[in-house]
Amino acid sequence: MSQKIKLQVKVCVNCKRPFQNRKKWNLRRVWHEVKYCSDRCRKEFRKKTLYKN
Repeated sequence: MSQKIKLQVKVCVNCKRPFQNRKKWNLRRVWHEVKYCSDRCRKEFRKKTLYKN
């Protein structure tokens, strides 16, 4: 049996949910720059900060 590799986990800045490293981030070597679990969270966070009163 093959063992699963333990991937690094971060917490999304917007939704506070944990997410794991993705292959595309490894290939681009940008995991240290990733803050959001998805494009949707990234866009929502920008809206929150832009329209914050």
